[in-house]
Amino acid sequence: MTLNDDKKRWEEDTLKPVLDRFPERRETFETLSGIPLPRLALPSDSDPDYDEKLGFPGEYPYTRGVQPTMYRGRFWTMRQYAGYATAEESNARYRYLLEQGQTGLSVAFDLPTQIGYDADDEMALGEVGKVGVSISSLEDMETLFRKIPLERVSTSMTINAPAAVLLAMYIAVAKRQGANIHKLRGTIQNDILKEYVARGTYIFPPKPSMRLITDVFQYCQREVPRWNTISISGYHIREAGSTAVQEVAFTLANGIAYVQAAMDAGLDVDSFASQLSFFFNAHNNFLEEIAKYRAARRMWSKIMRQRFGAKDPRSWMLRFHTQTAGSTLTAQQPENNVVRVTLQALAAVMGGTQSLHTNSMDEALWLPTEKSVRVALRTQQIIANESGAADSIDPLAGSYLIEQLTDEIESQAEAYIQKIDDLGGALAAIEHGYTQGEIQEAAYQYQQAVERRQQIVVGVNDFQVDEQIELEQLKVDPAIELAQHQRLAAIRQRRDATHVSALLTRLEQSARGDDNLIPLLIESVENDITLGEICGVLRQVWGEYQAANWI
Repeated sequence: MTLNDDKKRWEEDTLKPVLDRFPERRETFETLSGIPLPRLALPSDSDPDYDEKLGFPGEYPYTRGVQPTMYRGRFWTMRQYAGYATAEESNARYRYLLEQGQTGLSVAFDLPTQIGYDADDEMALGEVGKVGVSISSLEDMETLFRKIPLERVSTSMTINAPAAVLLAMYIAVAKRQGANIHKLRGTIQNDILKEYVARGTYIFPPKPSMRLITDVFQYCQREVPRWNTISISGYHIREAGSTAVQEVAFTLANGIAYVQAAMDAGLDVDSFASQLSFFFNAHNNFLEEIAKYRAARRMWSKIMRQRFGAKDPRSWMLRFHTQTAGSTLTAQQPENNVVRVTLQALAAVMGGTQSLHTNSMDEALWLPTEKSVRVALRTQQIIANESGAADSIDPLAGSYLIEQLTDEIESQAEAYIQKIDDLGGALAAIEHGYTQGEIQEAAYQYQQAVERRQQIVVGVNDFQVDEQIELEQLKVDPAIELAQHQRLAAIRQRRDATHVSALLTRLEQSARGDDNLIPLLIESVENDITLGEICGVLRQVWGEYQAANWI
């Protein structure tokens, strides 16, 4: 079969059913000069490697994208990450962003919430609402999503160790809104392995943490089938200092570990694999980043098809969210960050992301203001509506350099995965300190290059100016901590103490057994048991993870 014959087959078998259901945004796509843009540019008919290495959008090996029409059908989800102070203030920010054209929500939680403490716990002192929204109870979660119909909006929640509890709260709020939970769409990050490697907001040891994750897989497969049960995250691995190759390798190695854990728990791979999603960084090297996303898609499709024997094409797809690189933002000349973010966002789009967050110019200084968040959102909207980058699928395919970079990233990442397999898998590599050591060495080498001025960071080690920062600053009122204490006291005063005690006893017993915990977590939060109380019981049963010192 020739490539042109294969294209006709793709148009009939894969493209047409999608176009019949979801027409493209416009009847014709062309440049400002009136030059028509093809839906899909192809090489000459004689390229022998095309089908094996690239294929067609929406088909294995997905190098060119997971959807047959990509952004010609609809743009990526513009999902700005936001959350600060109280649920009331974050709710106001969400509604503002939706009014400004944001198409999905992304929740940032404060540090106490991320590590399973209530706002009135002594461990939370001074941290309530500082780096995200404070959520201790179902009442907080209801307030966070007040007047936002959860059945009609897609929500991402960046939460890991207590992800199952926050998902339980989200489902409980949706039920109170009268929503059909089978229609809920969104993602919980729920990726504990990268916490042990790169971020540190873990609570429990690996075995019970993996149990919570597979419980979520199992529950959502039955009850919330449109929910992405995990966002396997390379973002924080890259923020910790890894290279692009390491980001792909360590992220996919963690993905392999999650798939294997779910299968070991008795789940059929095709029953949950389509609900897995990924989260990547968009860093500064424009062409390498585009190639990175293409290589990751191709690698994951092979892993799922060949290693795990998945039969459903949806199980082969690597769908991913992207966030521009917070670690590249500078406090010096912060307006320059708008340019950095634009290039990073464009790389994510050219690489085929499914959703995107663009950082605000002032995030190296403080929590972003409404104005800076609006500029970040407008960056995405300008790329979508004015740049033309979204008008043809995988537009840089066939570039000698892009294809060479894609192949090289794949080759080097596969070598890392083989090394991790030899060590016994992702968790064993973490326990040996191998993954952490590789990231630390890469971060050290990059910092050395900056200090030697082999790597120029504009405004930091070259092109400096004397300046006075005059941007508006967002400040979190420390009084919110006392207000949260008072809310929690009122909740504990009015709830049924006997019923609460009985539920916590059941939770302790279930944690010692092997029942799926999600239904009990939902029942617990519906009866005003708090995040900290739930995590406290689990801490008593499972203990806390103590990281080894690999320095």
